[in-house]
Amino acid sequence: MAWELVIWLISVALFLVLLSQRYWEPRLPFWLRAVRESPLSWYLIGFPLTVCRMRFTWRRLCQNTDLSVVRRSRYTAVNRDMLITGTPIRPIPPRLGLVRPTPTGFTARVHLHPGQTPAQFSAHADAFVHAWRIHSIRIISTKRGAIVMIATVRDPLADSAAWRKFPAARLMAATVGLIADGSAWVMDFRAVPHWLVTGATQSGKSTLLASLVTSLGAQPVAILGIDCKGGMELGLFEERLSALATTRAEAIDLLHTVVDDLVRRMALCREAGARSIWQLPDDERPAPVVILVDEIAELYLGGADSAGRKEAVECSTLLLRIAQLGAALGVHLVIAAQRFGSDLGPGATALRAQLGGRICHRVNDETTAEMTLGDLSPDAVVVAQAITEEEKGIAVTTIGGQWTRARSTLVTPDQAREHAAANSHLTPAIGISALIPGSGPGGTDE
Repeated sequence: MAWELVIWLISVALFLVLLSQRYWEPRLPFWLRAVRESPLSWYLIGFPLTVCRMRFTWRRLCQNTDLSVVRRSRYTAVNRDMLITGTPIRPIPPRLGLVRPTPTGFTARVHLHPGQTPAQFSAHADAFVHAWRIHSIRIISTKRGAIVMIATVRDPLADSAAWRKFPAARLMAATVGLIADGSAWVMDFRAVPHWLVTGATQSGKSTLLASLVTSLGAQPVAILGIDCKGGMELGLFEERLSALATTRAEAIDLLHTVVDDLVRRMALCREAGARSIWQLPDDERPAPVVILVDEIAELYLGGADSAGRKEAVECSTLLLRIAQLGAALGVHLVIAAQRFGSDLGPGATALRAQLGGRICHRVNDETTAEMTLGDLSPDAVVVAQAITEEEKGIAVTTIGGQWTRARSTLVTPDQAREHAAANSHLTPAIGISALIPGSGPGGTDE
């Protein structure tokens, strides 16, 4: 009886220790937490254990998810005085290739059976996640007859300050956060000239724009803002902006100025025999321009009166012309919207075709997710719709022709004002700001 009591007390003590994990784990010594969270511990301990778990569960997992192919073989057996013939069923799983570690997880190639498609494996991604005890897994197809599993063992997007370890991006490339593999989320306007950003209220859309302005503001780039909500969002960066339009009438004047500047840039490139401003000498190249439009619906919805409808059509035409001509001339668009669909008019669909970069936060309707990511991948639409209200700043975006989850860096209003004041001297005094008298701290009347 005494031994049973001792064993019972030990069991209760172990249970209480495990129950209090949330209490003692944050109080571990710094060096012990660093060892547990270091990449070395993953490569030496975590990865070998995960590979063993994968190899041990692969056959049973494929059988339970109907990913195995049944192979039948004819046989004959004699049991006493009876002759038995039949076809035994033998499930054969797809061949799991070499598993390679990455800093945040692993990649594995799977060779498919004839008739199998990547969609069958994507449909059972949750089964792989739970069986292998990892954070997430993504299925991509790099060649016919095979798929690549890209897995992460922990959520790399949970560390909101991890982006600070990455070096500064090149000119016209902004580091705005992290992507799902733990690397930097970079919006490169030289590679992808125009972007569409969608998301419901409180989904992180404004946070992304603030992070974008913060990163681009440290470069000699002219940033123009169109914020028809009275400048509540982009007004925080007004010291750094070359111009800020807060009404539709002001936006039309600003867009007309940009179009006029595009004509001048075309003439400059033609005289120099260049196909883009990036082929011009540094001292002759006009300043790159990024136009941020916060809530495109305020420009596209005309209202009941004819004047309003005329302004909406004019805004649509000007934005479409800038999107068609601006890539080679160093003028780029970032269009943000809570909802983006054909109900905004035919101009919205035409503009969407010019916006190669896509970012979709949590949305309230399937149409917006479909308009943002539908032409990229059906899987991306499903993943975007699965973003919950608790996942602030999480989005699905395009990276190198593939989609991935990403999280933008949080920039507080105080940080936004401090950044604008600290980098106001970088606002170009030439280029677009020179065409708008008195606009921005670097604007001139010349």
